[in-house]
Amino acid sequence: MNKTHFLFIILPFILISCLKTDKQQQPVSGKTNTISIIIDDQLWYGEVGDSIRNKFASPVLGLTQEEPLFTINQYPAKLLEGFVTDSRSIIVVKKSAVEKFEIIHNKSLPHNTFRIYGKSVDDIICSIELNSAQIIKMIRDAEIEKVQEDNRKSLLNPAVIKNKFHIDIQIPTGYEYMLHKKNFIWLKKDIISGNTSLLIYQIPLHNFKTRGNVVGNIIKMRDSIGTYIKGREPKTKMITGEAYAPYFSNTSLDGKEAFETKGNWELKNDFMSGPFINYAIVDPVYNRILVIEGFCYSPSNQERDLMFDLEAIIKSVKIDKR
Repeated sequence: MNKTHFLFIILPFILISCLKTDKQQQPVSGKTNTISIIIDDQLWYGEVGDSIRNKFASPVLGLTQEEPLFTINQYPAKLLEGFVTDSRSIIVVKKSAVEKFEIIHNKSLPHNTFRIYGKSVDDIICSIELNSAQIIKMIRDAEIEKVQEDNRKSLLNPAVIKNKFHIDIQIPTGYEYMLHKKNFIWLKKDIISGNTSLLIYQIPLHNFKTRGNVVGNIIKMRDSIGTYIKGREPKTKMITGEAYAPYFSNTSLDGKEAFETKGNWELKNDFMSGPFINYAIVDPVYNRILVIEGFCYSPSNQERDLMFDLEAIIKSVKIDKR
């Protein structure tokens, strides 16, 4: 058999193999907090686009600089949805003879597709207003889950934290223990633009008032442990930034009442500052307030995704049952 005949025989098999490979759906590995918007240019550069940007690219609360909630990539509507796989979240917006809002979850990729159809511009804007909160929550939950999934590939030994605080928390390798106290741990990871930190500590439940001025109590609490976080200059300690009031909300972690506080920290008598996110968990089983806080120092660089990664770590916490 000569070489020409051999190539004719194997060529169909090569082509079939390539076609099968192309048809196989690969898991989406897009950037964190990125949304693909499939929409006609005429709608995108009008009132509908303004409504989308107002909802999905609004400033993130608690950062030292303005950054959007999500990074948005717009694609023309003629592009088929199936080809937009650079994002775990896709929003399709278009005019249609039938009004419709639907959510399609593709487990094999995985990603969520949100379809917003309306007969007119006003109908589409109304649907965006009604459904944006649900869409944002679903996207953020999916992004948190993806970060936690990546973290689980290589975790820090949990024994030290588990023995001290009776919790499981998924902290990825790269973090190092900076300080151990009886009821306090500080972990830090160096990055190119600075560093990220995690604080875990607890105080007796009777020392914390869960009613009244809760945010004031949280500020006093975190400022009291700020003496452990010091700068290079003498007489420096971490305090809650005084220029802006922190953002506060009630939430839950691991099925327990919790308080979420976002704001800025700064080093007193020093120049360093950055954002923090603090969760104070009411834990009557262990008669304590369990506090897990993340903060970063990343001067002149983006902070959104750094803080989001810290939030994902904190939300992986599971408190041991007694």
